Amino acid sequence: MPYRRLPNTDQARLRALKTAVQRAAESDFTDQVLPYRLSSEAETCLLKFENTVSQYRTNVDTKVNANKRYKSIVQNTRMYISHFIQVLNFAVQRGEIRKEQKRLYHLKEDSFSLPNLSTEDALLRWGKNIIEGETERMAQGGIPINCPAINKVKVHYDMFTENQLNQSMHRMSTTRAHADLDALREEADKIILQIWNVVERHYERRLPYDRLRSCKNYGLVFYYRPNEKRITPETDKAIEKAAASQMKLELL
Repeated sequence: MPYRRLPNTDQARLRALKTAVQRAAESDFTDQVLPYRLSSEAETCLLKFENTVSQYRTNVDTKVNANKRYKSIVQNTRMYISHFIQVLNFAVQRGEIRKEQKRLYHLKEDSFSLPNLSTEDALLRWGKNIIEGETERMAQGGIPINCPAINKVKVHYDMFTENQLNQSMHRMSTTRAHADLDALREEADKIILQIWNVVERHYERRLPYDRLRSCKNYGLVFYYRPNEKRITPETDKAIEKAAASQMKLELL
């Protein structure tokens, strides 16, 4: 007899539950294979599982789409911050801005290299530094830097900080949905195992092919081992023929 294997994907779990619920609904009340309690639990689990899988997929799709937009926002923010610092350094080198005023931006007076902007934390820090620094310098009577103007930088910086928060919320929602789905997977696996055990016991006295076919009808999935002989209708016919011959011998 081939061995059975429980579902290991969400689609397979849903298929197993749907099949069992459908067969239970189609069965005559005088010939119920599954007890009412178990079929009711399977139906309830199926509904919850379908909704949770759908919610998780929606969260993942939302997160993926938001992440694509977020990457573009991060790239633009990095570009504007980098460009602003470069223009500031050029203005210092031309003598348009005093080099000691670079301290307002938390930049070293004698260094004209760009700070490391490779991380999101760095963008948060340096975006804040240059916005506050430019605001303070202009308050002291300084001429504002253009191309890019600080207001343009601030627009992209604000979009970045807002979307960073949204990304965090998307991650939390997806993580929570995944945890809910994991818990339901365990519940579904337990119910499916109970159903398959009950079905196999119900048909255990039938001939091999009839038993296999009846079990598959309730959603059980079987796998043959390497070199294992296949069970076919001829298997049952051979058993019946052998039994009939044995009965004749006993009657002689």
